[in-house]
Amino acid sequence: MDPVILSRWQFATTTIFHFFFVPVTLGLAMFLAILETKYVISGEEIYKKMSKFWGKIFLINFAIGIVTGIVQEFHFGLNWSEYARFMGDIFGAPLAIEGLMAFFLESTFIGVWIFGWDKLSKKGHLAAAWMVAIGSNLSALWILIANSFMQNPVGYAIRNGRAEMTDFGALIGNPNVWYQFPHVVTSGIAVGGFLIMGFSAWHLLKKKPGNNEFFKLSFKWAASFALVGSILVGLIGHAQGQFLAVSQPLKIAAMEGHWETEKPASFSVIAVVDQEKQENTWEIKVPKFLSLMLFNDLTSEFKGLIDLQAEEVAKYGPGNYIPPVIISYWSSRTMIGIGLLMVLLASFAFWWSFRDKLEKQKWFLKIMVPAGLLPTIAITAGWIIAETGRWPWIVHGLQKIEDAVSPTITPGNIIFSLVSFVVLYTVLGYIGVKLMIKYGTSDPAAAEGKGE
Repeated sequence: MDPVILSRWQFATTTIFHFFFVPVTLGLAMFLAILETKYVISGEEIYKKMSKFWGKIFLINFAIGIVTGIVQEFHFGLNWSEYARFMGDIFGAPLAIEGLMAFFLESTFIGVWIFGWDKLSKKGHLAAAWMVAIGSNLSALWILIANSFMQNPVGYAIRNGRAEMTDFGALIGNPNVWYQFPHVVTSGIAVGGFLIMGFSAWHLLKKKPGNNEFFKLSFKWAASFALVGSILVGLIGHAQGQFLAVSQPLKIAAMEGHWETEKPASFSVIAVVDQEKQENTWEIKVPKFLSLMLFNDLTSEFKGLIDLQAEEVAKYGPGNYIPPVIISYWSSRTMIGIGLLMVLLASFAFWWSFRDKLEKQKWFLKIMVPAGLLPTIAITAGWIIAETGRWPWIVHGLQKIEDAVSPTITPGNIIFSLVSFVVLYTVLGYIGVKLMIKYGTSDPAAAEGKGE
């Protein structure tokens, strides 16, 4: 078996699993800080109870995120040593800063947040909560700075067969970062909001005495959070798509199943994609709409995959530069479709919770329980687009995937570690989900009574 394919499967498996938990951490960290801010301002004890109750879900996700994130770093030295050799000077800097500044900041203040409820002043404890939220999102920023170089290399020079950093400011100011980072942060907000709504809806359906006000208020705040996150992630994603239409047109063309150059360009609503024949054998299209989406007008040209492939060959030499179109196309529709559904559900949730008519909508509460997972599915589809849409490059325009794998690693090595990771992550996932369900469906009043 091909070590490149096996290594890609291994990294994809660990990355996707890791990112199941990261957005929850990002979103809930901010949600908890906002709840505690309300508690400090208003003095209402229910907000303190909400912060402590939902904080358990946050801590579970944080712990699993750490374990799965550390494993990923070993991949660079074991499976992708040529990538580490080529990119170490650039990739290592933001990851080192993330560990020394953001991760330690977050980890330290999580400890203060957990153990400081009765030892710090209200404002001191609130400061710790906001430091956790800031640290969590700073961690994401530095990781995305590293990833954005892979998408859009800037501030470097090639010396002795390696990419060396020449401008740290350019690395930080990479325009890809400032689309990607807000997109990830707002997706975390949406994830946190929907997750809290899902658990709260479950409790409201149970109607356990003494809990209704707690979970009605939790649902109300989560609905606001989810609505803001869902709208912003869509708007920022749209702006990011317009940026990628210029910086990575092959990625956008693959997402849209856009084979032929058109002026103006039509939007493919749904299609049967045949990558081997380089055509869509059946599709429903909206004339001119792709030009409107990408360039804000109804007349602009957008090049198709066939012409873009020819340009890449002329620039980089013979090879296949077209990403996996079927994966990109359907991942795109999954992400966008779920995103629109999230806005719709969050709007209804916001409307009914603020009009105090939520409990009458039992059918809606039943929908919202499984809907808590919708943002996670959309985010996973988005990351699949981001990474497979860069194919065949691991660093766009500089290093191909097959040139990045470790030259001495054997298929047997990879299969062994891949199976080990799958088993380990399955166990971790089972424990993590079981704990989240346990604490998310527990009785807040009983937990308070036990001093938790």
